[in-house]
Amino acid sequence: MWALFCGVLILGAGLFKLWQTTGDGAKVQLLQLGESAVLGDMTVSVNSVSKSETQTLVEVSMQGVEGADALSGWRMLVGAVISEAQPLSDGSVTPCTTTKLAEPTICTVAFPVSEGTPTIAYIRAGQQEQWATTP
Repeated sequence: MWALFCGVLILGAGLFKLWQTTGDGAKVQLLQLGESAVLGDMTVSVNSVSKSETQTLVEVSMQGVEGADALSGWRMLVGAVISEAQPLSDGSVTPCTTTKLAEPTICTVAFPVSEGTPTIAYIRAGQQEQWATTP
């Protein structure tokens, strides 16, 4: 009898948790190109997005940490595919290396070439911000 009671109680708790997580509270805010976001101790923005024959090129601005890896944390979402930053093959733009504390680092993050409209995301200190690449 106690086993049945405990089973029903556990089932009820699971249903309640499921109801909590599927609520309307989860909203995704998309920033526009040029808008800044503060994630932990880093201020970042996506300035522009362009495509070459081999890569999607994203110009970003980052400031707030001395010597941090400027490529770490950047992602691109197109359709249902998430891509991480890759080495830059275009020598005509400034590659991202490390960030600075007192002045903005403006550089280009490269992703695989993609079909469709990309959304650019930056993840740092347990936070994530996303930028729309079309108005």
